[in-house]
Amino acid sequence: MAGELQTEGLSNALVILGAAGVVIPAFARVRINPIVGFLLVGVLVGPFGLGSLAAQFQWLRWITISDIEDISPLGDYGIILLLFTIGLELSFRRLWKMRRMVFVLGPAELFTSSLLIALGLSFLDYSWGSSVGLGLALALSSTALVVPIAGTQSAVGRRALGMLLFEDLAIVPIIFILGALAPQATGGSWSGLLTVLSEGALVVGLMLILGRFLLPYLFGQAARTKSPELFLAASLLVVIIASLATSAVGLSPIFGALIAGLLIAETDYRHEVEVITAPFKGLALGVFLITIGMQIDLNFIRENWSMLAAAVSGIILVKAFVTGGLLKIAGARTGTATETGLLMSSPSETTLIVLAAASAAQLISAETATFWQAATAIGLTITPILARIGHDMAKRIELRESEPPPVAAPTQVERAIIVGFGRVGVLIADMLGKHDLPYVAVEANIDAVTSARRRGYDVMFGDVSRPEVLEKLDIANAKALIITMDEPVLAARIVKRVRTDFPDLTIISRARDADHAAELYRAGVSDAVPETLESSLQLSEAVLVDLGIPMGFVIASIHEKRDEFRRIIMEQGGLDEAPKLKLQAPS
Repeated sequence: MAGELQTEGLSNALVILGAAGVVIPAFARVRINPIVGFLLVGVLVGPFGLGSLAAQFQWLRWITISDIEDISPLGDYGIILLLFTIGLELSFRRLWKMRRMVFVLGPAELFTSSLLIALGLSFLDYSWGSSVGLGLALALSSTALVVPIAGTQSAVGRRALGMLLFEDLAIVPIIFILGALAPQATGGSWSGLLTVLSEGALVVGLMLILGRFLLPYLFGQAARTKSPELFLAASLLVVIIASLATSAVGLSPIFGALIAGLLIAETDYRHEVEVITAPFKGLALGVFLITIGMQIDLNFIRENWSMLAAAVSGIILVKAFVTGGLLKIAGARTGTATETGLLMSSPSETTLIVLAAASAAQLISAETATFWQAATAIGLTITPILARIGHDMAKRIELRESEPPPVAAPTQVERAIIVGFGRVGVLIADMLGKHDLPYVAVEANIDAVTSARRRGYDVMFGDVSRPEVLEKLDIANAKALIITMDEPVLAARIVKRVRTDFPDLTIISRARDADHAAELYRAGVSDAVPETLESSLQLSEAVLVDLGIPMGFVIASIHEKRDEFRRIIMEQGGLDEAPKLKLQAPS
């Protein structure tokens, strides 16, 4: 029995599950995207990493993977499950609203990028057939990475998803086109493409009709059993059947998985399916990323690093420029266009499939395929970094484009200064505005500043831990300083510093609890609002009233408890006079 357990499959499973169990929590702790972690694990345990030493050190067999082919099917299943979950987040109504993005911007982005890349390669002495094949391959972007990073609800995510959906639909025609361009090709390739498209349309139509009537019945029966296992089995059955159906007629199985997700999204069981399949999606995506990392040959990269760096940089620049430019022409904000362009600028996992097809069609040599496979793996690895750069650039662009309020110059107008512009700061600004009281807010989170300016709030970007920021806000002429941020140490530090310089200024601060309120009073705050205490009192009031206690008794007990809090704060803060406790709970 012991000998039977020592199989390659169990060893690979140990590596994959161990990587998932270590990478996700470890990288979450240091706030690094787990995508990077999985890719690095693939490099480390793959055949070009520690796996190359497994023959010399037998114990390495248990923590490395020497053959990519052993787990690559699992990576393919990860892509299928990912497209299925994307379908669950969509609906036919939403997909119809995205038709311009899918069928107008999608083709424009793909074929414009392909054309520019092909032209660039033709100047590097690639044949026209090789240039076209590589252009089509490298113009594809990664659904598996872009969607988890950007989501499907944000402005960037919606635009990226629309173009990615077209790319996923275009994979099969691209492979047929490469076959038609092959030196030994005949006219049959084009007729084969027409056959696949016609049969595919028929199969998809049948899936839409049968799914609309059969899926509610299937999941209804599974729901009546109240068995999560049966519900999961029904979900996987639908995905497998849909993928097999599209594969049988020559279409991509991931297209079938997308259709399955769309069909289930139209039923009442969508959310239950999302919850049940979510853990499998994360694990399968991790397996896929490990397989990508395993294909990175560090020795090959070291020997050709300058050419690979130039190739990856060139692809990123072309695709970012084309994607961002088209989105800008289509009316997207400059920041959104920039972020989407950088996010989609890397090659895709499907690039590897198209490169294999181009190599099989003899459009590119084996050496050329190896070079661009390495470039693709590098591009996939740096996609999260590009996403971070694009996000930061977008926010700074939008911050410049949104007309900043004239807060840098001193003003004689007495106004309140709100420090921190989260939910609490927004509520206070609304109340000040309702009573025509002037204010200006300062916030260190650039995303919050950009969003607030779009909605018409008077907010500036700045870090109040630096004294010069408050000086720019003309605190000398301020009517009040309102501190709303949930950073107890910094709040107390600001209060102490401002009180020293401006002894007569009204300072109101959000406090986390009674202890923090006492600390703020010692620092010199005029009023402190302990959020946990006030929210607890309001909740207690609502509970007592709903349970039938007369309102008079409820109010009396609430006042009694508030007086108790006052005494505690007085003792802790060393106050001679009881502080004012405001009946206000931050939202």
